[in-house]
Amino acid sequence: MEKYGLTISLGILLGTLDRLYMLRSDYRQYPGYPHGFVTHVSLGFIASALGAVAIPAIVEKQFAAVTFLALAAQQFRDIREMERKSLAALEEAELIKRGHDYIEGIARVFEARNFLVMLTSLATSATMFFFGMPLLSLIVGIFFILLSERLMRGRVIGHICDVDAGRLHFKGPLLMVEQIDIMNVGLPVMREKILQDGLGIIVKPKNDNARATIHNMGQRQAIAHVAATILGSKKDVDTPEFTPLVRKDVDNGQIALFIVPAEKDIESLIAAVERVPVLESAGRAPLKSKAGRIASD
Repeated sequence: MEKYGLTISLGILLGTLDRLYMLRSDYRQYPGYPHGFVTHVSLGFIASALGAVAIPAIVEKQFAAVTFLALAAQQFRDIREMERKSLAALEEAELIKRGHDYIEGIARVFEARNFLVMLTSLATSATMFFFGMPLLSLIVGIFFILLSERLMRGRVIGHICDVDAGRLHFKGPLLMVEQIDIMNVGLPVMREKILQDGLGIIVKPKNDNARATIHNMGQRQAIAHVAATILGSKKDVDTPEFTPLVRKDVDNGQIALFIVPAEKDIESLIAAVERVPVLESAGRAPLKSKAGRIASD
């Protein structure tokens, strides 16, 4: 296997760079650093090593080495479980919860990234093995790194819904965003504070698929969590009236978000909600069925 040193090295290098490229700590601050970074980079290195040795191992009839790919698949599934448990433990300290659906989506992403790393290293080492051209191998590796980034981009709320500012007002003690009921607020002082500092938006689905997606409670919880994470929230343990809430108009499928943010900026709130990811578990497509198309007519 010594003669395949450059082939394997290039595969490992490009695969590890792919994992580094996809490793970002955004507004969610997850993975945390430095320990979270070390864990994910190490796993990315292992995945790239497995992908890089696959072709040389097959050529040399070292089939026992190839079985490690199957073991790796099991290990990467364990990564999903590890991330799920970690995020679920962190959830206990959150005032505005992510929700189980959002946690599951994050865990799936971390699992999938290791498979993309393996694919990048496999493509790089295969190019080097069959063509013997390091420059071409680097180009192929960079292409797969960019492809990985593309594949990791999912849909966001702005793709499937229109997000507009909504008028926050009271009908008696009932808080409303436009025509959508939010909650009952009994204390006059809290009503004044909500009208002074609160914001409301309306999320309007573009079609029946979008309407079914935002009907999902996990998707709605993700919207509230992201909005509170980016703009902050004045909610505390003893102020349930300031809890960000998402409620639905049962007649047309629109949803309304109410929040009392730390930063009162409606444009920023709209931008934040538009960038909320569409959760895999929440995605629905009734228009792909004949019955769904008939119902939408």
